[in-house]
Amino acid sequence: MNNQRERLGSRLGFILLSAGCAIGCGNVWKFPWMTGQYGGGGFVLVYVLCLLLLGLPAMTMEFAMGRASQASPVQMYQKLEKPGQKWHIHGYICLLGNIALMAFYTVVTGWMIYYFVQFLTGKTADLGFVNMITNPTVNVTYLAVAVAVGFAVLSFDLQGGLERVTKYMMVALFALMLVLAFHSATLDGAKEGLRFYLIPDFSKINGQVVVGAMNQAFFTLSLGIGSMAIFGSYIGKEHSLLGESVNVILLDTFVAIMAGFIIFPACFTYDITPGAGPALLFDTMASVFLNMAGGRLWGTLFFLFMVFAAFSTELAVFENILACVRELTGWSRPKGCIVCGVGIFLISLTTALGYSVWGGFHPFNPDTAWLDFWDFIVSTNCLPVGALVFSIFCCYKIGWGWDKFIAEANAGKGLKVQNWMKPIFMYFVPICVAALYIYGLATFGWK
Repeated sequence: MNNQRERLGSRLGFILLSAGCAIGCGNVWKFPWMTGQYGGGGFVLVYVLCLLLLGLPAMTMEFAMGRASQASPVQMYQKLEKPGQKWHIHGYICLLGNIALMAFYTVVTGWMIYYFVQFLTGKTADLGFVNMITNPTVNVTYLAVAVAVGFAVLSFDLQGGLERVTKYMMVALFALMLVLAFHSATLDGAKEGLRFYLIPDFSKINGQVVVGAMNQAFFTLSLGIGSMAIFGSYIGKEHSLLGESVNVILLDTFVAIMAGFIIFPACFTYDITPGAGPALLFDTMASVFLNMAGGRLWGTLFFLFMVFAAFSTELAVFENILACVRELTGWSRPKGCIVCGVGIFLISLTTALGYSVWGGFHPFNPDTAWLDFWDFIVSTNCLPVGALVFSIFCCYKIGWGWDKFIAEANAGKGLKVQNWMKPIFMYFVPICVAALYIYGLATFGWK
């Protein structure tokens, strides 16, 4: 591996790539079912507040660490920490967090591809979430497709592979989303669905809702495991990083909110409970399309959009894992892709077979499986703890320090981190994240 760091070809490429990492199953699969389970509009309100007050500072800090170090998370701290410090241990935890995320995310991506193929070919008679997840052949086959396609794209250079594919995919995703949202607005239950989705019921907001909203904000933005730091390392200093973070979060939030506009009118039109959990997207939307005129076409378009959303994150996190491994080994892109691809496939088999062949593993309670185990590692632990570590490292003299962070974040034109924001970055973010993390662990469904 040569010493010349690869660069993205344009600012638009950086914004779409970072947004693509953020936009994914977290927005269009997890956000709607969490909104349904946590009571609708109140959860949405708390989620948006978490994005602004916690997500925006955390993303700015991750971008700054990546751009200043010009390295992947495993070597980022070595470039920025003082001699003899041990912050770099967190870099390896970031790598493990990315791998744990892909251990279940690749399987969910496979599910999206499977549903897309079934609608495209008209084979929808036996579709169902439970039927799919308990079929080992379907799971392993589509997991293999998800991993192979992802690393095939990354085997090309950064601009010719990842950046080019992501640009086209994101534009197609936004276009499909607008068409589907407009269509949902014409359904009979649209008014009732949107009332549930957009009007907060404050009586339903409690500690668990706030913890769920924070974890979802970090999950949907891929914060805390260095996923954003890697893209920070691929850009120059022409633009300040608070402004770039705002752009990425706006795109990410737009997609999450639009997913609700698509799904909740359909729920209330076809009398499907919004709190159906992870199956919501698959069972709800499939039954909607099977019951409407032109449903096969709409179903194909919807799950194509889901495939784009899933791949945008998968490609970005694969790139993070690949960059870390290449910096540690010096391997070329193609060799790194092959080794990482095989490794991710093997570890993801736990999730793919977790409802069938390896269905005897129940980590927390009888209703949980391997997917819940990996999600617990990532969403409940790696993301909030990582955001906490990044904020302490950037804001305090025991780490990189506020002055160095500000100098990096504010380099270039655009929105700057102002002095009045210092208490938010320095005190509010770490205290809130730590408190919510401890509360989340204490109230987690262990039994």
